[in-house]
Amino acid sequence: MDKATLAAYDGNAAGFAQDWHEQPAPDDLHAIVRQYFVPGACADIGCGSGREVGWLDANGFTSHGYDASEGLLAEARRRYPQSRFTHAALPALAGIADASFDNVLCETVIMHLPAEEIAPSVSRLQSILKPGGVLYLSWRVTNDGDQRDKHERLYASFDTGLVRGALQGCALLLDEEVVSASSGKVIHRLVAKKAA
Repeated sequence: MDKATLAAYDGNAAGFAQDWHEQPAPDDLHAIVRQYFVPGACADIGCGSGREVGWLDANGFTSHGYDASEGLLAEARRRYPQSRFTHAALPALAGIADASFDNVLCETVIMHLPAEEIAPSVSRLQSILKPGGVLYLSWRVTNDGDQRDKHERLYASFDTGLVRGALQGCALLLDEEVVSASSGKVIHRLVAKKAA
């Protein structure tokens, strides 16, 4: 992950966690998960303070949260002590074996990566899926070059073709741009199914 972005999350993990947990529930994301995910184990890559892991566990998906920020993982473990959280960072996702999960959720994470790490990260997300598994992937759309917010978090600007090209061996089930209800920003989201 981009070093300044990681430093921002580690330095103000409690503040970010509070903000995320005070936002309205992402009903649109939950509807997509219910529609496309298959029964089985789920990884939340870039789980932050654990909100979606908690929801997944409560809704029949045995889940495991992974994040690059130790600060956010501490918040997740405090908020959801019954759930599993482990340190792992894209693109390597060290410690996660290939074909480990039936579903992978990666919600608004890859835009925090330098552009050269996006395609390898998408390929790695696909690799941890079991055959027939489903990947949900979304990112905030940034035009006219990379940007940083007031916290110095990176929002990389990249062509969607970079992501689609890294999903070889997957069938796209959903490919759309929408305005996020929580942030008001445009996000792109994909659902892809790995070949059985």
